[in-house]
Amino acid sequence: MLEYSYLDLYLPRGTSREAARRVLTEHAEYGDWELERLRLYPDGSRRVRLRRKIIRVVRTM
Repeated sequence: MLEYSYLDLYLPRGTSREAARRVLTEHAEYGDWELERLRLYPDGSRRVRLRRKIIRVVRTM
């Protein structure tokens, strides 16, 4: 069974689409995060939830 760790980000209103894309791209490239959910509110703010797999090492002996 896969386990994930989550990271919640808040992007305030007035954040350009390009700036939001840049932030999410950096998290994806350097932290191995993937987009789980992006919610755009009527005032222009965004809530983003990123996730990445937790890899557990199993001891073999």
